[in-house]
Amino acid sequence: MPPQLPKAEFYKPLENTINTLINQFDTIPDDRKVILKQLTDFIKGKQKSNQKIELIFICTHNSRRSHISQLWAQTAAAYYGVGNLVSYSGGTEATAFNPRAVKAMKDAGFKINATTTGDNPVYEVQFSDVANEVIAYSKKYDAATNPKKGFAAIMTCSHADENCPVVFGMEKRISLPYNDPKDFDGTPQEAAKYSERVMEIGKEILFAFSQVNG
Repeated sequence: MPPQLPKAEFYKPLENTINTLINQFDTIPDDRKVILKQLTDFIKGKQKSNQKIELIFICTHNSRRSHISQLWAQTAAAYYGVGNLVSYSGGTEATAFNPRAVKAMKDAGFKINATTTGDNPVYEVQFSDVANEVIAYSKKYDAATNPKKGFAAIMTCSHADENCPVVFGMEKRISLPYNDPKDFDGTPQEAAKYSERVMEIGKEILFAFSQVNG
């Protein structure tokens, strides 16, 4: 088993969030665990054949759920010692990593800094000072920076799942939809709903990775 990133190396606020989510694994519904097992099994299969593990999380605008999932997946891989894995995200169209989602991820303990400005800023995201940063910005799922074959396409919204019937080059397609926090933009529930989605996605992604080497 690849070595885990020492727990002390994770940013303390994020480590606290991770511990909270791990203690909530038993609240994940059984039907969701069935879907998450597909992700676990894909990772295990790649490990068994000593292949690079590549995951693309896809939603319509690559602005909220797909980014949140990508960042949690890379974090979970480090936390559970799943090596040779790179997570990506993309949309059926490109917009921007939504600032509300950025804030919610910061509140969970991630360090996120914009390195460019404009309509679609590029962000550097870190969960530890000893791990490589993850570059996050909105793009289509088939962008040049994303893998072209052998990857798992994880569909994080039902709209993208329905309107993107073929993801060329994928080895495995997994439908793992989440409710869109965008529905609460501009309402009193906005911050709470973004936090809720970050925590829900984090809990499920961490659970899937926790089963890989178990």
